[in-house]
Amino acid sequence: MALHGLTLFCLTYFLATATPGPGIGAILARVLGRGTEGLVAFIAGYVVGDLIWFTLAATGMAMLAQTAHSLFVVIKYAGVAYLLYLAYRLWMVPVEVVAEGQAPPPQRAPRLFIASLTLTLGNPKVMIFFLALLPTVLDLTKMSLAAFMEVAAAICLILTTVLSIYAGAAMRARRLFKSVRAVRWLNRGTGTVMAGAAIAVATR
Repeated sequence: MALHGLTLFCLTYFLATATPGPGIGAILARVLGRGTEGLVAFIAGYVVGDLIWFTLAATGMAMLAQTAHSLFVVIKYAGVAYLLYLAYRLWMVPVEVVAEGQAPPPQRAPRLFIASLTLTLGNPKVMIFFLALLPTVLDLTKMSLAAFMEVAAAICLILTTVLSIYAGAAMRARRLFKSVRAVRWLNRGTGTVMAGAAIAVATR
């Protein structure tokens, strides 16, 4: 792939992924509530989800994705349900201030991976980028295997970097909240954002 084409994609994709949306909100909620425990699996779900959408677009299956309306409606509302679950947990679960160096109870990596993968596959923001915007940035009809691998590698690098930066910022913010009351209000504020994101996804 020509350097200018790859550079244009990288810039466009970076701007799209760095713009706050349901995925970013879920990462922030996850880290604020649980720290970095399970973060690798959680981020991996986002990356695999974007790679699936890119593969659909690059292999000419975008029309199939658009016609499989019922399937993607189910996936979409599964993502909405997950966001609402996060919001509920942040509002209702008793607050515990975790001491420095103390780890929260572990959660299963496969569950975290499936949760973020489902959210990504049902996220209208991601769908619009890969099925509508991407063809205006790259000529998918002339994409070679080497070009496909270059773009896939760029997706993995850029998305992992962006999500890690947001996670790092959330972790720093989490350390500032030491009292139960402060953590409770932080959780409820983040939960409200999660509920708003779920409504936004459901109504698109």
